[in-house]
Amino acid sequence: MIELKNTVKKFDSYTALDGVSLSIEKGTAFGLLGSNGAGKSTILRLISGIYSPESGEVLVDGESVFDNVTAKEKVFFINDETVQFGSFTLLKLKNYYKNFYTSFSEEIFETLRKKTGLPLDKKINTFSKGMKRQAIVIIGLACRTDYLLLDEAFDGLDPTMRIIVKKMIVDAMLDRQLTTIISSHNLKEINEVCDKAALIHEGKIVFSRDIDDVKGSVHKIQVVFNRKEDGTVAAYSKEDFAQDGIEILHFEQSQSICFIIAKGDIEAIKASLLIKDPMITEVIPLTLEEIFIYELEVLGYDSSDNNGE
Repeated sequence: MIELKNTVKKFDSYTALDGVSLSIEKGTAFGLLGSNGAGKSTILRLISGIYSPESGEVLVDGESVFDNVTAKEKVFFINDETVQFGSFTLLKLKNYYKNFYTSFSEEIFETLRKKTGLPLDKKINTFSKGMKRQAIVIIGLACRTDYLLLDEAFDGLDPTMRIIVKKMIVDAMLDRQLTTIISSHNLKEINEVCDKAALIHEGKIVFSRDIDDVKGSVHKIQVVFNRKEDGTVAAYSKEDFAQDGIEILHFEQSQSICFIIAKGDIEAIKASLLIKDPMITEVIPLTLEEIFIYELEVLGYDSSDNNGE
């Protein structure tokens, strides 16, 4: 497994990670969610041994990964940038990585290359963005590491290319219990590929749990109240609905209709609403993106201010 234990990472006076603790079990498809500058890419670079923490630990199968060749050989990191490989052909890139990964599989490499139709002898800087991403994913999967890290792996790819790259990764996850950690701003993709996720905000972990649990613990409820005899409706506030075990993430009222985003047991939430004798109570499904936005709203972050890390 991968473990970060009270990890701190600084760049001069800026603290990118502030005491982050995180456990990622083997065979997990894990998503890293967060706003611009939250620390997602920093976590991936720590796990891959590119960065060393100022304090705390970053462990791969119980070993510190920084400056540890054995631990690093278990990890393959796919960065969003491929410019450093521009002058390489795919053949040269394959041979380059074979020097560092003793488990490299020529069979996997050639099988995936034939599926994508990528040429061996053309320089990678002549490839489209999608072809470049395919090339590095093929190399990463052929290295047969235990852990595959992807930083914005599907960003900028057209829908067809996105499906091809995603299928290669998912097939490897199913075939050999590959542990995959994906940093992405596309919450739909995290929802499709990952079974667990962590939300990071300003270098701290907001939550880390199963995606199904995340979606099952936050609820959107639309409540319609009866008007009084004089035609008015009681004015409510966020605090009127908060009770033990129920956290109100968002509340707004428009005349007789209240929209509530609440965290907690849905039956307890419904019971607290019944006390106020609503005319209609409707639970509306929330997307993972909506949950992400409301969680950040509670932290005082306006998600419309930033679009990426």
